Amino acid sequence: MYVAPGSLEQLSEIISHVVAPAFLLGAMASFVSILTNRISGLQDRIREIGRIEGDGHVNGHTAVDLPHLRHRVKLLHKAFVLTIASGVVTCILIIGAFAVALLGFQHVGFAAVLFMISMVLLFCALLLLSVEVASENGNPLA
Repeated sequence: MYVAPGSLEQLSEIISHVVAPAFLLGAMASFVSILTNRISGLQDRIREIGRIEGDGHVNGHTAVDLPHLRHRVKLLHKAFVLTIASGVVTCILIIGAFAVALLGFQHVGFAAVLFMISMVLLFCALLLLSVEVASENGNPLA
């Protein structure tokens, strides 16, 4: 079915096409919050361990655990950056879909490529989170 560029039907079609990416942005915001909380908790533990003198223990951790905790923070930071990049690509997809339609072009290929890029970035972020969670319990995945 042909939809005339600049028509109300085209605007309605574009809005219906960007609903899923818009919901995805909400999910990414929640994921960023989870990552932020995990990073914050790890950084608090690192600070506590830094205040230990001698062979003391804090919450079951010792200074020997510092490299492992720092590695986990790095994993989470990379996941954080990838999630933000995925969100930026998703925003470009939404803005671009309207811009391309306004110019009278088809947006399907443009949207598909950007959505795939966004999903790959988010997938990589989820993988990093899973590695970090596995390493929390000493699993050799990390």
